[in-house]
Amino acid sequence: VPDEAKPTKRKPIRDLRVWLALGFGAGLSRFAPGTVGSLWGPVLVWGLTLAGISGWWHIPVAVVLFLVGVPICACGADYFGRKDPGGVVFDEIAPFPLMYVVVPFSLSTAIAGFLLFRFFDIVKFWPIRRFERFPGGWGIMIDDTLAALQAAVVLKLIAHWL
Repeated sequence: VPDEAKPTKRKPIRDLRVWLALGFGAGLSRFAPGTVGSLWGPVLVWGLTLAGISGWWHIPVAVVLFLVGVPICACGADYFGRKDPGGVVFDEIAPFPLMYVVVPFSLSTAIAGFLLFRFFDIVKFWPIRRFERFPGGWGIMIDDTLAALQAAVVLKLIAHWL
């Protein structure tokens, strides 16, 4: 984890919003915190699937997660004193349901969706990078949501052709 993403003894984490922003600590990983935090995404969708929430019902779930994610990510950014610190990973988790609106969740689609999401999130094809400029938690959440939508399109194409 880059130094700016590490909590210090002077800054204990006592705020639940910060823990949520950190993906319950996944964002504190010393290696690729965004990727480690993203591992919660398939777990989230698996839980939704077990609860009988699938398909188009993932849209309202993703909207709620997006709306609560804006202040959660802003709080995490404030904690680290940076615009979009690597340790803030709620934005990596919240948009995952969008990838499974038109593709059923399974082990193979979970793996493919995870890899596609990480690819699109890291590469940030145009115009995604422009949305990072939005203030506070908005910029943190929007770019990852758009990356998930791009991944969803490719995941659907792969599922259709296989």
